[in-house]
Amino acid sequence: MLQIAPDRFQSVPGSSPTVPGLLAAHVAISIREIGRDAWNACFPDQVEDFDCLLAIEEAGMAGFAWRYVTAVADDRVVAAMPAFICTYPLDTTLEAGSIRRGVRWIRQVFPRFLTLRLACLGSPCTETGVTGFHPDVPEYLREGLFTLLIEAFQSHAAIEDCSLIGLKDIAGPTAPELATPLAERGYAAIDGLPTAWLNVDFDTIDAYMSRLSGGTRKDMRRKQKSFDDVRVEIRTDFGDLLPRVMELYRNTRDRSEWQFEELTPEYFSGILDHMKGRSFCCFYFVGDRLLAANLLVHDEGTLIDKFFCMDGEEGRRYNLYFLSWFTNLRYCLDHGLHRYQSGQAYYQNKVRLGSRLTPNSMYFRHRSRVLQAALRLASPLFSADETSGQRK
Repeated sequence: MLQIAPDRFQSVPGSSPTVPGLLAAHVAISIREIGRDAWNACFPDQVEDFDCLLAIEEAGMAGFAWRYVTAVADDRVVAAMPAFICTYPLDTTLEAGSIRRGVRWIRQVFPRFLTLRLACLGSPCTETGVTGFHPDVPEYLREGLFTLLIEAFQSHAAIEDCSLIGLKDIAGPTAPELATPLAERGYAAIDGLPTAWLNVDFDTIDAYMSRLSGGTRKDMRRKQKSFDDVRVEIRTDFGDLLPRVMELYRNTRDRSEWQFEELTPEYFSGILDHMKGRSFCCFYFVGDRLLAANLLVHDEGTLIDKFFCMDGEEGRRYNLYFLSWFTNLRYCLDHGLHRYQSGQAYYQNKVRLGSRLTPNSMYFRHRSRVLQAALRLASPLFSADETSGQRK
């Protein structure tokens, strides 16, 4: 436990403090230590809540150790953030090319070259890195609570012998609120991949199509004709299709230049099991052959596309990516959802189809000032290219 002095959180003059002055920070190794009600109270508007994080924790993803940082006042969790620890090859975020090839050639001789032990706030499997606050916490106390979480995590990272500390995918609208405590502690910022989203403020697919450019409307009408050959099934369990889904997932992952975590069968099945009533998978068949699968989660207002995987050649032939787009919009219309969040990467088609982009930032700090200075100089190599959705 990291104790903090009461005077760190003095109330604004003339107001009554909602959060007691005596606070403690704790780093848990399982979200079960915190409990569903306590965690979700700090994240009332998040689709990816306790159950989602528990599914991630129990998925058995190689190389990751999960952590959960909380600030506690009088036995009540008042602020929280998920985190993880892993061995991180810096070239993961480099665009494929001569630099990456050179790094990997050197690594054949020096296996740990540009590989650091990373402690990172956020999650590799959620849309953004969100700091959660209990609704009773007033705005003026939140920066101090965030500072407490950061300091507790830094202490834990030192115990875990992590030389690099980071924050992953902090959404642009919230980043300014965190800027001061991060800058004071020497964190550098780089651009992350933005999040694509679409307001579902139309009543029909035809009304949606009317907003697209003439050329895009014509192309989408042509692509939607593939629905004549494709059978779409929406299910809340994988059944005997999971091995085929994993085959499609591995093929999709192998085609991507940006690879970090490797999902497991337990991840896919765990999301559906832990988030019952708030998750489903769309399956796309031609005849009896499964050619694509799309895992999605939602609450009462937002649908989040977690992962779309498909047979590359056959999927393109039947326009399955675009069929999935219209299937998901129809789901939103049928269930009264007002936002479709299609995630990161491959922005050209998403923007063409009307999506907006919310920028995300990543922050990092190395324990060595010399190496931190070097990483700052090299940081443009690791920032995101918003147009392509790949790292540059």
